Amino acid sequence: MAPKSKEKPKTSASSQPPPAIEDLFTTLDRHIQRSEYEQAVKVADQVLSIAPADEDAIRCKVVALVKDDKIDDALSVIHSFHKLPIDLGFQKAYCLYRQNKLDEALECLRGRERDSETLLLEAQILYRLGKTDACVDVYRKLQNSEIETAEVNFVASLVSAGKASQVKGALESWKIKPTSSFELAFNTACSLIENNNYADAEQLLLAARRIGQETLTDDGFADEDIENELAPIAVQLAYVQQVLGQTQESTSSYADIIKRNLADESSLAVAVNNLIALKGSKDVSDGLRKLDRLKEKDSPNFQLSQTLDAKLSQKHKEAIYANRVLLLLHANKMDQARELCAALPGLFPESVNPALLQAAVLVRENKAAKAEELLGQFAEKFPEKSKSVLLARAQIAASASHPHVAAESLSKITDIQHFPATVATIVALKERAGDNDGAAATLDSAINWWSNSMTENNKLGILMPQAASFKLRHGQEEEASRLYEEIVKKHKSTDALVGLVTTLARVNVEKAETYEKQLKPLPGLKAVDVDNLEKTSGAKPMEGAAAAASAMQEEVKKEKAKKKRKRKPKYPKGFDPANPGPPPDPERWLPRRERSSYRPKRKDKRAAQIRGSQGAVTKQEKQEAAPSTSKSNQATTKSAAADPKTKPSSSKASKKKSRR
Repeated sequence: MAPKSKEKPKTSASSQPPPAIEDLFTTLDRHIQRSEYEQAVKVADQVLSIAPADEDAIRCKVVALVKDDKIDDALSVIHSFHKLPIDLGFQKAYCLYRQNKLDEALECLRGRERDSETLLLEAQILYRLGKTDACVDVYRKLQNSEIETAEVNFVASLVSAGKASQVKGALESWKIKPTSSFELAFNTACSLIENNNYADAEQLLLAARRIGQETLTDDGFADEDIENELAPIAVQLAYVQQVLGQTQESTSSYADIIKRNLADESSLAVAVNNLIALKGSKDVSDGLRKLDRLKEKDSPNFQLSQTLDAKLSQKHKEAIYANRVLLLLHANKMDQARELCAALPGLFPESVNPALLQAAVLVRENKAAKAEELLGQFAEKFPEKSKSVLLARAQIAASASHPHVAAESLSKITDIQHFPATVATIVALKERAGDNDGAAATLDSAINWWSNSMTENNKLGILMPQAASFKLRHGQEEEASRLYEEIVKKHKSTDALVGLVTTLARVNVEKAETYEKQLKPLPGLKAVDVDNLEKTSGAKPMEGAAAAASAMQEEVKKEKAKKKRKRKPKYPKGFDPANPGPPPDPERWLPRRERSSYRPKRKDKRAAQIRGSQGAVTKQEKQEAAPSTSKSNQATTKSAAADPKTKPSSSKASKKKSRR
């Protein structure tokens, strides 16, 4: 057996000298400049193995992990060094923002120095939280900063805050043009859409697409990346087409965007949602399949993916969930609709739409009373958001024959409860419920409110006559006369004066006669003896009235005869009346069988020779057996009727005799 060779002694790693920290930082900087973030993290770990508390290495590692989209790893590194005296609050807030933990991220920024980076991150967090007014205030502070995207985000926050009318002034104060970048042009076009200026918005969107195409091409972007970057512009152009009534073009644009399956998930989600809204109740199953593309894959229930949940605004997410519920209702999938509605209040706690959708599900299940109860509780809990909820409750109650609940709901809407249309609706509902006193009280309350109101557009001239008519109709003559009298004194209305006289005639005749004198006499009306008119049994015809009427008719006929003038007859084209030619056939309009020249076709004798089973009857025999209308037959029938002894012969009887 051969002897084993001796192994060479291994050089231990500890015997090799570690690289200098300066060289490691040089390598680290080179990796970061080249966007090689994974290698940068490894080099940072080498630095930390030599100097575990090096602040620069820790910061470089955290930033490299964030740039490499490893947010969880970056946050774990921040937590592992929390005992060191290193301020990583900004990096932690950004990581929480990327994880969509917005409240925690905002809490991390409190107490920090209000530099431009902190303000920008705070504005982004507020925008994502839907606190657009506070977001606008923060961006105003960044007006003089050197942040490139500040003006773009500022315009976007103004649009989201419902202040689209301020965009033009804001751009002038920042001294920039809308077409300075394709992002700013897009956001400015969105402000024009909010102001219902769709034509200008369409032109600006087309300019934004052209500018973006040129800019991204010059920057060396690939065609696919350019398409993804400009996807929001394409979706917004399709929406403008939809609003302008170009339904076919808009539908094809949305379908094309969905078919291309762009990497920009937010634009894809908006296109899907808008296409579903455009189609309405058509292709419900197709709409549900399209929405399934937006959900989290591992979730058994409908829930937007994490990417969409982080990118879409609250308004957009709420619209998608609402459309999902409506499609489920159209598809009659009540269990899924009920389950999704139960989750919506937690997702959108400050919105009224979850309550309205829950009520819609209950109404679909024929549970109108529960829907009314649900909306009533929401209105009491959030009185500042109760207007649309109370209107929906009133509609549901009126449809379910609950007029008391409908009237109560409308009476709680302080903004509109005294307007004539609302008052008329409440009065009609209370009348239907048999509450005439409540209806009268509603009218009195509205009149009292407008009497104390200082507005120029006063509605007393509309409400008071209607209130007087209502009270007169329900036997309250004194109240009606008081209202009519007030109208006459304030407005000097002739109609009100007539109503007053009519009403007072039932209560106070003397007062009615006093006001009757104020009525102007009708022109051409002669005095009428009322006493004699009452004694007569009715209108009688005047003597000689019939003769006068007949004479008048004859005169009218003579005048008409005089007015008639002879018109020349219209001849056919090419007809000469001097040489008319032979007269036309007098039988030209008669049917052919009724003309004297008509000759019927001869019958084919061979048709009678029919072979068949025993007892078959030929066509000729049927005609012989049928009663005839000829004169000879009529004579035979008459003679048979005259002589009762004579009996009509039967072909059947003759056949039987012959067989014997």
